[in-house]
Amino acid sequence: MNSLRQLFLLDQDVIFFNHGSFGATPRPVFESYQRWQREMERNPVRFIQRRVNDLLAQARADLGAYLGAAADNLVFVTNATFGMNVVTRSLKLGPGDEVLTTDHEYGAVNNNWQFMAEKLGFKYINHPIPLPVTTQEAFVETFWKGVTPQTRVISMSHITSPTALIFPAQEICRRARQAGIITLIDGAHAPGQLTLRLDEIGADFYIGNLHKWLCAPKGAGFLYARPESQGMLEPLVVSHGWRSTPDHPRTFVDIQQYQGTRDNAAFLAVPDAIRFQKEYHWEQVRADCHALAAEAQQRICEAFDLQPLSPVDHQPLWWSQMLTLPLPPVDLRNLGKQLLDEHKMEIPIHPSRERPSARLSIQAYNTPEEVDIFVDAIKEYARQQGVMA
Repeated sequence: MNSLRQLFLLDQDVIFFNHGSFGATPRPVFESYQRWQREMERNPVRFIQRRVNDLLAQARADLGAYLGAAADNLVFVTNATFGMNVVTRSLKLGPGDEVLTTDHEYGAVNNNWQFMAEKLGFKYINHPIPLPVTTQEAFVETFWKGVTPQTRVISMSHITSPTALIFPAQEICRRARQAGIITLIDGAHAPGQLTLRLDEIGADFYIGNLHKWLCAPKGAGFLYARPESQGMLEPLVVSHGWRSTPDHPRTFVDIQQYQGTRDNAAFLAVPDAIRFQKEYHWEQVRADCHALAAEAQQRICEAFDLQPLSPVDHQPLWWSQMLTLPLPPVDLRNLGKQLLDEHKMEIPIHPSRERPSARLSIQAYNTPEEVDIFVDAIKEYARQQGVMA
């Protein structure tokens, strides 16, 4: 894989295997972001009152084309957590209702739902998905066993944070639609890792981050709502876009987009992130990253006779550029510290579902040599701990 490291702003002496947490922005995209900030500062009144709405409309059109969705069904939000709050605080749930999810969900998402469950009295259920997963058909059947007559909402990750698995969101949404169940898909890790067609996925609501795998600046995310479902959503921040006029009935975008004075530069740089990845043939970059991550997993699993979390294949069916790979039974805290101290390696080392593991993110700037350092370091540390490869 040809490294694009020189196009990113990362410290050159850091081995960065943690793109999944906060992303990393390429230099040209970051420069675009700063250009928008400077334009605003040259004349804030002109920019905010007379320019920004048209600029945001064009940016949403570009994003919609990228995501397979109409621009008017999208609104920019600062991050997926903000979008999640818009939805969880809008839905009219109460005692006797259930929200069904999995036990692979992100902590902030669980907190959102648990907060609202305590406030409104509905049940929030983390249905277990056993590991390793087998087939997507088996996943759907296992998950659907958690559906009851009281299930009003299904909330699910498209790519999970703790286990990095790709869940079959489209099939879940199809079955939920037939059952009259509202669907909310957390796509925090999906844009840039997966080719998305949101209208085909069919979720009522889909939220995503653009600062992670699309490599847009921090502060860029989106909220998608199907036209039939947009009326369910209230603005988390009420501002000028909320009020209708005879000449301009308020729209989903009006209600959700304007939140008072704020920096829109990260949103306006999103088209540059899309163009950057197109210019550098990102489908091939993703394939190369997947292959390098698969090699790392194979070497560690074979060395310690470990079982991966999903069937081994060479196509991104269960995971793409980010995977949670099993580790031998060692002191994980000290392992993470040693990787950082001795190799300047940023990588989450933690138990996943009570199994020693590392969440490995491979992005365009990573190299086979860095993977060699990682695998060799795991083997050496295990040897020091008395766990032989």
